[in-house]
Amino acid sequence: MIISASRRTDIPAFYGEWFLNRLRAGEVLVRNPMQSKQVSRIILAPERVDAFVFWTKNPENFLRHLPEIDALGYPSYFLFTLTPYDATLEPGLPEKGALLEVFRRLSRMIGPEKVVWRYDPVILTDRFTPAWHIATFSRMAEELSGFTRRCIISFFDDYRKVQSRMRTLRYSLPEKALMAELASRFAEAAGRNGMELFTCSEDIDLSAQAIMHSRCIDRELVEHLSGRWMPGLKKDARQRHSCGCTESRDIGHYNTCSHGCLYCYAVSSHPKAEAARESCDPLSPMLCDRLKGDETITTVLPRKRGTTAISTPGSHQGELF
Repeated sequence: MIISASRRTDIPAFYGEWFLNRLRAGEVLVRNPMQSKQVSRIILAPERVDAFVFWTKNPENFLRHLPEIDALGYPSYFLFTLTPYDATLEPGLPEKGALLEVFRRLSRMIGPEKVVWRYDPVILTDRFTPAWHIATFSRMAEELSGFTRRCIISFFDDYRKVQSRMRTLRYSLPEKALMAELASRFAEAAGRNGMELFTCSEDIDLSAQAIMHSRCIDRELVEHLSGRWMPGLKKDARQRHSCGCTESRDIGHYNTCSHGCLYCYAVSSHPKAEAARESCDPLSPMLCDRLKGDETITTVLPRKRGTTAISTPGSHQGELF
């Protein structure tokens, strides 16, 4: 089983101590975000985890934990989201020069093939114009040349939950022709700097420009990094139709990331997220949460490496989410 850590929050930025405690305990509890009384107990023994995929915008505080994670025998790679926006859109992040250096430090520690650059999302406004994106993407690609092998881009999705936060920016949604032009220019800059460019969850077909759809959670990459063949893993049916990700289990919790990004779909209230982070118990088996006593808990026992997947039921059996 591949463990996603996490689409729902930034575990490396804010919850590194909690995560290491879960590895030491050998399990984690995860509440179903759609059915709050359903909880999964996911076994995290090294022989049960194919890889961790870390999603982050600032793993600086997490770097000190990497030697222990590696010593425990867990394969992993990072999806590092690094955009050129300032505090207008990303008020909780350090300035981008510092984050570029964190990216390079991470790459030096674990290797460029294990750090995937996400330029996500591409947002168009009167200030953040297509020409601005082309210039800034090219400059960042030069800064990251030799420190990553692939870049994934996606365009802003106009989720209803973020529209109120974004309305003052007068953003626009690009037509497919503009998306194709931008992606083509990005691909040229990426190629000059030793990177392949992919799109994430976009319906547009850019194969004529040699830009393919990505699998952010990528079975083939995990196989390459771990040296193990995993033929039983399939496309994740829980994600959007245009998402190519391999199936995984996410151990994060919504409304717990306090970067404050205006476009974030995983946070409905930034004050709520900040309060959750501040009250987080690093010893709790659940991220920013506790059992209330009325839950149904299912133990998920991932397949051992090289064997078939099984699930050991508790008081309820079946796939939860």
